[in-house]
Amino acid sequence: MDIFSVLTLIGGLVLFLYGMNVMSQGLERLAGGKLEKLFDKLTSNPFKGFLLGFVVTAIIQSSSATTVMLVGFVNSGILKLRQSISIIMGANIGTAVTAWILSLTGIEGGSFWLEMLKPSSFTPILALIGIICYMFLKDDKYKYIGSILLGFTVLMFGMDTMSGAVEPLKDMPEFSNMLLMFDNPAIGILVGAVLTAVIQSSSASVGILLALSSTGAVRFSTALPIILGQNIGTCITAVISAIGTNKNAKRVAVIHLLFNIIGTVLCVVVYYPLNAIFEFAFTSMTVDALDIAIIHTLFKVATTVILFPFIGALEKLSYLIIRDKKTDEDDLEQAPVIDERFMSTPSLALAQCKTHMVKMAKLAKKNIMDATSLVKNWDKATAQKISETEKAVDKYEDVLGTYLIKLSGQEMSQQDSRTASTILHTISDIERISDHAKNICASAKELHDKKLTLSKKAQSELDVLFNAIEEILELTVTSVRDNDLYSAYLVEPLEEVVDQLRTKLKSRHIKRLQKGTCSMETGFIYIDLLTSLERVSDHCSNIAVCLIQVSDDNFETHEYLRTVKTSGEEFDMYVAKYLDKYTLPKKA
Repeated sequence: MDIFSVLTLIGGLVLFLYGMNVMSQGLERLAGGKLEKLFDKLTSNPFKGFLLGFVVTAIIQSSSATTVMLVGFVNSGILKLRQSISIIMGANIGTAVTAWILSLTGIEGGSFWLEMLKPSSFTPILALIGIICYMFLKDDKYKYIGSILLGFTVLMFGMDTMSGAVEPLKDMPEFSNMLLMFDNPAIGILVGAVLTAVIQSSSASVGILLALSSTGAVRFSTALPIILGQNIGTCITAVISAIGTNKNAKRVAVIHLLFNIIGTVLCVVVYYPLNAIFEFAFTSMTVDALDIAIIHTLFKVATTVILFPFIGALEKLSYLIIRDKKTDEDDLEQAPVIDERFMSTPSLALAQCKTHMVKMAKLAKKNIMDATSLVKNWDKATAQKISETEKAVDKYEDVLGTYLIKLSGQEMSQQDSRTASTILHTISDIERISDHAKNICASAKELHDKKLTLSKKAQSELDVLFNAIEEILELTVTSVRDNDLYSAYLVEPLEEVVDQLRTKLKSRHIKRLQKGTCSMETGFIYIDLLTSLERVSDHCSNIAVCLIQVSDDNFETHEYLRTVKTSGEEFDMYVAKYLDKYTLPKKA
């Protein structure tokens, strides 16, 4: 094997890695929305989590990418640590699919169908379809499909190039003698781990092993320890991605590493003593590409079967390794964590943004309800909490807004672009809602400091408005959280009722001023309260209308509102329903 063969081998590896990267990115972008829905439906059921990990990894062809996603999701608070463990186990088996695909290069036979199964036969067809999709079709979905097919073609071409480069080795006794060193499990595991860690791709290191197996010089005793090492080395990507994250995210990387280390140790302590006693005949047999795929899969399946009942123990072990300090407080409400790793997959980046937007909306709603409670019963601690929460909501808007602006620089589908725009507009309105909580709190404080009280009639009327505001906030949060268009449609008729209530309350209050049953000073505070509450409903309306417009692909806000309010019988029906529900007390 001369210098030119070495250069060819390096070139094949580069093509392999590039093809894998292009294919993985295309798969992630094509399946991004579906992945989001899968994660949204995830429950604490470990079997569902295992299936999710398997499916996602089989789709994106990378257990490292799946684990990096998990690190990001746990870091952002989207997933809990325990939920991620079964997903990691599924991901480890899912990545074996890659080995089976690569093993196609070893197919031999003279029949037409066997020849067509060889990558050298069908990849040119895939490349032709891919280039047509990528260059001539405008739909983003077809462009992603094109990049997947082109990436796969480059990957398989790189694999074929590596196999061709190492072919002269089969006639070199020095190569066979060198491979004997890897029969030592310690050396084999170390080499497999280091190689995989350096190139940060177990698929690539498996590809190299598959290429070497084509020489006919790789024995089972050589392949097994290298495969064990590859499974440890692939964890380096998750470990690196966990740098700078919170403790639970670091534990995800630790569990991924523990899973493969424990599996490797179990294999070593069981297989090698048994082999020493029984001297298995297959140990000295040479392996081909299919054999390596089988070994790869059996190791992962066996490890998962053994460790699956010990998910809780793995979680506890991760806590022993990454310990909490008494002073550590992962308060996600006060410190939103937006993970930069998802920038390359906009749909997943938007999923975490939506999660934080929902938290932000819940905080704003709670802030308003806490503020309205102070009008009746002033409490200094609650007022302080409102101020702190308002600052937290401001921080959410700042972090989310900055992240979304950065994300807009990435290549996004039309749907993702609309989603990003919707979130950006929504968080602005949510922040304004929280601002009005502070205004309501200030009005309540003024009443308390000046020892003023609202009349019973004024307070009972205000309570009706408070209840209407609570419902419109709940409808808004529900529509944002679940993308519930029905709840969003209900916001506008209730907002109309809030406007009517404000007008009636203001009119009644003016009459009380004229009668002298209410002081002028109290009256100003009362009007301020009415104004703040009415503006809260306006911002709820803005959020709901934005969601509806994105769904209907219509962005004429004023035209939409005019049409709904002037020509909607259903709208009038709901207005009448809410007016009946929020009836003001009869006049004295």
